[in-house]
Amino acid sequence: MASSVDLICFLFLSSLWSSCCNAASNTLKPGETLNSSSSLVSANGKFTLSFGVYDHNANLSYLVIMGSASHDYAWVANRDTPILYPLGMFSLDRNNTLKITHRYGEAVVLYSAKSETIKSSVVATLMDSGNFVLEEMSSDGSAKRVLWQSFDYPGDVLLPGMKLGVNHNSGHIWSLSSWLTENSAVPGAFTLEWDPNGRELKIRRRGVVYWSSGVFRDGNFEFIKHKRYNFSIVSNKNEDYFTYTAVDQGAKPEWLLSPIGRLYDVDGSLDIAEADSCYGYNTEGGCQIWDQPTKCRRIGDVFEQDNGYFFPTVPTGGSNITSTSDISNTSLTVSDCKAACWANCDCVGFIFLFPNQTGCRFWTGDLKFITDSATYTAIAVYFLTKKSASSRSHKWIWIATAIAAALLLMVLCIVCCRIRRRKFVLSGENKTKIDVKALLNIRRSDTSTDGSMGQDLRVFSYESVMAATDNFSIQNKVGQGGFGPVYKGKLSTCREIAVKKLSSCSRQGEVEFKNELILISELQHTNLVQLFGFCIHGEERMLIYEYMPNKSLDYILFDSTRGMLLDWEKRFNIIEGIAQGLLYLHKYSRLKVIHRDLKASNILLDENMNPKISDFGTARSFTLNEDEASTGRIIGTHGYMSPEYAMQGIYSGKSDVFSFGVLMLEIISGRKNNSFYSDHRVLNLVGYAWELWQEGAGLELMDATLSDSCVNDQLLRCIHVALLCVEENAEHRPNMSDALSMLRNERLPLPIPTRPAFFLVRNSAGVDVSGNKSEILSANGLSNSTILGR
Repeated sequence: MASSVDLICFLFLSSLWSSCCNAASNTLKPGETLNSSSSLVSANGKFTLSFGVYDHNANLSYLVIMGSASHDYAWVANRDTPILYPLGMFSLDRNNTLKITHRYGEAVVLYSAKSETIKSSVVATLMDSGNFVLEEMSSDGSAKRVLWQSFDYPGDVLLPGMKLGVNHNSGHIWSLSSWLTENSAVPGAFTLEWDPNGRELKIRRRGVVYWSSGVFRDGNFEFIKHKRYNFSIVSNKNEDYFTYTAVDQGAKPEWLLSPIGRLYDVDGSLDIAEADSCYGYNTEGGCQIWDQPTKCRRIGDVFEQDNGYFFPTVPTGGSNITSTSDISNTSLTVSDCKAACWANCDCVGFIFLFPNQTGCRFWTGDLKFITDSATYTAIAVYFLTKKSASSRSHKWIWIATAIAAALLLMVLCIVCCRIRRRKFVLSGENKTKIDVKALLNIRRSDTSTDGSMGQDLRVFSYESVMAATDNFSIQNKVGQGGFGPVYKGKLSTCREIAVKKLSSCSRQGEVEFKNELILISELQHTNLVQLFGFCIHGEERMLIYEYMPNKSLDYILFDSTRGMLLDWEKRFNIIEGIAQGLLYLHKYSRLKVIHRDLKASNILLDENMNPKISDFGTARSFTLNEDEASTGRIIGTHGYMSPEYAMQGIYSGKSDVFSFGVLMLEIISGRKNNSFYSDHRVLNLVGYAWELWQEGAGLELMDATLSDSCVNDQLLRCIHVALLCVEENAEHRPNMSDALSMLRNERLPLPIPTRPAFFLVRNSAGVDVSGNKSEILSANGLSNSTILGR
């Protein structure tokens, strides 16, 4: 009896306190509380914070933020700990602790100030954005800093302004997780996450990717077609995240991840992702095929729901015996039952084992589902439907007919093409032509393989390239190299491409074209540009690459404004990525490749500023036993060529190491190798870096834009490694494996560099120091220069 009186007094006093102190307020101050009969309301009445009951059978309540949209809640404070209604109390105590207390259990602490030093007052405010924020206030009443906010702990609802992603400083991850059931806020099977590497949203069921939005490009996703949202992607050293806002300022979108895995907008009743149908072999709308789909299931098999029962197709002894099995786990819901039934070849359907829609009871065997709404109105059965044999046979008839028609059309096209080609040859209109057959017939000795040019390499028709580039319009031109102009394009599949078109006035020709085609088709690495294929039309030759949205390294690095996009972390990642690509070329690829023209303009940058080595027209492949070779035709770019290659035509992996060292110094300084001058001499970047190093002033080489982000020890180590790479004697230079180890391992002792191979430049006749004529061709079409040894 005394206990009941105490409870009544407790509730009465709590209600009285709340009514006096928190009526129509949007803030909670130290010492103030909320109970089941009080609430906070945001300034413009858009959101309310209060206790709500979501399981009336158990009389359990949650502290929730409710919006004006049709959904009941936007955020839940105590998902794992529902509280018996109406015993919950929410408070901000005198110690600045945000917590939910109740009579029969431990408090649910949302924020504790034990690890913080708080020198001024704090206040918790419910914002019109739906965010509940605890802030430390300044003496003038303005917010000083955020101590805690509900937006950092999303539940199953994503409001505009909420983040999905990761905070790199704290390691905190922002993601959605579905409710277990409609009445239980306990985290369920599905999560919605942001993948910063793939730049896409993903829905997972217990870790397995069920749905993907497709890559974020041009402000949108492949499988999110609604135009009522503005999407934002933020990526920096502190955080990577996705967020969205409404295009229409009057809209109130709320993305809800439901217990069955469906992502939809409550405000507009719009389906964004139907991951509840993403099982088995379904690939529609962003669905992902499971890693190991069950072989006994067929494409098109689906679960349907109806009222009824299972009946044996072949009764035994006149009795209707059915086989069932149970999994009495209350943490399993409909998606778990579907996955388990799908994986069991004998399973034909299931129902929930418990009234709260958890647990699974499976039917197995040779059973048929009988619909009976009148008798089984209370039982919702999930059953697998299979396509009939007749429909399958009709399907194969149509497929066979389509294949036959396609083959007939192909034969007719081949005949017409041969007739047309023969007419051209006889009339003399096709005298100058490239032998495509000979181009593709690569000898085994050329590639050390079976002669294949790679599984993914394809020949593009001239018409498809014209269509992709809008007839090579000037608006689609994105660059100009020694090979010729480069155009951006988009294929009919919506894949973006870069078309490298051989210019008629280019110094490079069919040899370089074929060389690049052979080499890069055999190379696959994340730091090498991907070649999709090629196109040959008359005398025109084109290479089709993946499109790099940030263009080349020199486009960003050497521009005073764009260079600010590259902080030190990004520049070091670029240096490391180039080193990884070169190490692959020199050591781990199927062909041992020397690039011979490594420079800033041949480093392309993807959307995340990851480097990709390009332009293999002048590259050469070695056999496994070869270390160096020589040539009389020296092709490269002045300033990046090693002295033994520039003056004697000798090239090896150490030639690329030299170019890499020069490139490192350019990335560190933000300046080109030939941009350093003095009154009494012409000095390049290598010489300038060496003088600073000798004076102990290496940090003066640093690009001024790096002052805030630079890690000084790491930068000095990079300069040290770069000077080792540009040593005059090739034998003294590290190989790429050693150079990469030096960059990564800060504890690895480095040898002392000697005076590097930098040169004075005179614009005189093309004669080397030995008196022999030496042809130096630049892939950028630069004029010939004499390179004199120091």
